[in-house]
Formats: sequence, C-alpha cells, structure tokens
Amino acid sequence: MGTKISSIGRTRLAIIATGLALAGGAGWLAHAQVGGDRGIAAVAASRDIQVSDIEVDVSADSGVEAREKAWAEAQVKAWEKLEGPDLPESRIAGLVSAIVIERERLGPKRYVATLGVIFDRQRASAYLGEEGVGARSAPMLVMPVTVSGGTQLMFEQRNPWQRAWAEFQAGQSRVNYVRPQGSGGESLLLTYGQTTRRSRVWWSNILDEFGAADVLIPIARLRYTYPGGPIEGTFTARHGPDNAFLDSFTMTADGPDQLDAMLQRAVRRFDMTFQVALASGTIKPDPTLNVKTGDLNPAIQRLVDLGRRLRAQDEAQAVAAAEPTEASGGAISAAPINRPPPEGSVALYTVQFASPDAAAFGAILADVRGTPGVRSTGVRSTAIGGTSVMTVSYSGSIGGLADALRARGFTVQQGATALLISR
Repeated sequence: MGTKISSIGRTRLAIIATGLALAGGAGWLAHAQVGGDRGIAAVAASRDIQVSDIEVDVSADSGVEAREKAWAEAQVKAWEKLEGPDLPESRIAGLVSAIVIERERLGPKRYVATLGVIFDRQRASAYLGEEGVGARSAPMLVMPVTVSGGTQLMFEQRNPWQRAWAEFQAGQSRVNYVRPQGSGGESLLLTYGQTTRRSRVWWSNILDEFGAADVLIPIARLRYTYPGGPIEGTFTARHGPDNAFLDSFTMTADGPDQLDAMLQRAVRRFDMTFQVALASGTIKPDPTLNVKTGDLNPAIQRLVDLGRRLRAQDEAQAVAAAEPTEASGGAISAAPINRPPPEGSVALYTVQFASPDAAAFGAILADVRGTPGVRSTGVRSTAIGGTSVMTVSYSGSIGGLADALRARGFTVQQGATALLISR
C-alpha cells in the first residue's frame, strides 16, 4: 500500500512539475514575441528645406581643403536646384543649417561625395517665398515591408528598411506620415499579414490606435545576387486597406555597404510618389474606414440631449436621496436598483464575446454595430482564439440591449452591467 501511495505521489509531482515547466515556457514565449532588440524611434520632423543627391568632385592641395571647397560648391548647387535668386556664396552659406553626407570618398588631394544640403526655412523663405507650400495630408500610417529570401518582415525585428523610414526627414513633405516605432505590442499588431486583410473593422481599430486616417505600404523586395555582391531592389508603393497599387521602380546597390544609401534614396522616391498621388487625389482617406456612427438627425439629437439631461437630473436626485437627513436619523437611503435609463438616453455597457479567428472577430463587431439602438462600439481588448471585450453605447437598458442582440441571433448571458454573447 505504501508503495502504491508513493507511486501516485511521484506521478502527481511529475504532473505539477510538467505544468510549471509549460507555464514557464509559455511565459518565455509570450515575452519573446514582444521582447528582443526591436523598435526604432522616428526622428523629429523638421520643416527646414532639404536638397539631396548633390554630386561633387573637387581636387585641391589637400583632402581637407578639397572637402571644404566641395561643401561650398554643394551649397551653391543646392540653391540653384531650388531655383533661388542669384546670391553670393557667403550669403548662401548663411542660409545653410546643415550638410548631410550621403556618400563620400576622401583622398590625399581629392574629395568625391554625394551630399545633402539643408536650408533654414525661416531664413531662406525671404528669398524663396512660400509658393507651392500646400496643406498636408491627413495622417497616414506607414507600414514598411521587406521581402527577402522568401520572408516578409515589418517590425518583427530591426531591419534596414524600417530604419530608413525612421530616419527620413519628413517635415517638408506634404504627406503627414505616422511612423510606428515597432516596439512591444506594435510588432504583433503591425505585420505583413495585416496588409492582406480587407476587414474595415480591423483596419479602423488599428488606425484609431495610431491616430491615422489611412495607410501607406512601401514594399522593398531585395535580391542578393551572391554574398558580398550587388543587391537588386524592387520597390512597390501601395495604399489603403485594399492594398491598391500606386507605382513601382527598381534600384541596385553595388554591395552590402551601399544598401543603406540605396534604401534612403528609395524612401525619397516613395515620398515623391506619395506626394504626386496626393496632389492628384489618389491618396485620400477611404470613407469605408469610417465605421463609426455618423452625425445624428437634428431631431434625434435633441431627443438624445433631452435624455442626457433627464438622466443627469435623476442622478442628482439619487445622490441627494442617498445623503443622510434628520428625518432618516442619519441613515442612508437605498438607491433604486436596476432602474432602466430614461427613454432616449444612451448608456455604455461592456460586452464580452468569443473570437476564435479574425473573421469571427470582424463579423461579430459588424453585427453588434448593426444592432438597432446601438450608437457606437469600441474594442477594449482583442484575443484571437479567446474572449475579446468591447464597449457598446446603447440607447436603453442593458436588458433591452440583451433582447436586441438575441434578435440578431446571439446567445446572450446577462450580468448587472455586462453581457457575454456567442453564436
């Protein structure tokens, strides 16, 4: 008998140990999904005027002197590229706030480089004016995709294409870019798979999370010819929740050490593409992404406002009734329980629902939004394969909301202030 008990005890200990190991492993996997070396913060946007791709090739008595002359020459070339008025070199130099070295080679008596020149907008605008400066676009979420070696990479780990977009100086662009950092949960939310989804509910929730109105998808498809050899890049610009094609172009880097420079040039090319599409009206917020309730009819709005005022009066009366009085001998009156809100008022309720997959998640959100009496909904937590939570703004009591959802085909379990629904 003692041997039998000892065997059972060992079995239980083994089960407990296995469970602890699995729990620890699950915790490690959950941390690994959002941990690690990821996330690149975007540089602060500046409204200064930047002119890129200025080629210089200058010889002098020394390499340092050649570089100084080349920088002065680049400033003049950049000013001419802006079609600025004729000014002496010293005056142009006074308008420059920075020189950006895109690529350079310094010899004993020669300097060959590709430079960028940044002019201070406040000083340069006195000569250039503000012509051509138009209003910026609505906020556009940027989702840079790298396709290489049969894999699609976005924010799962740091990569050169993500860094090129993070370091792009977008202050003078007419496109208002929203550039995610890609750290933490952002790497789980923003993936290549999201670009293939068409559910407006999914897209609306993601765009709301980042305060954006629409999405831009710059794709870099990189092909490494051989280790250490040229890298061929095919770049495709796409836009919107339907992944609509805008433009495509190719570039080549001579080797891995030239990859970053090629990607920086590609980002500027993408920016030009997006600005042209913006000017032509191709890039604009997709109205189908506005899944929220629109403006109410003025007559209905007056009824809603009236209901809110009545509810505020009832709440004030309930507070006053709960205060101890001399007549009650200092006792607190009991507030009414389960009293339905006044007709026409709007209350906020919590609704939990099973979401086994993305299709079910989107379908349930859409069905709840389409339920009569529902004014708006908001997702509090998303758990694909588990139970998600939303908030529902409903014109009526929680019992009325439960009945309305049952009429839509849901199985409803009602609590005091929350519902659990399923199909």
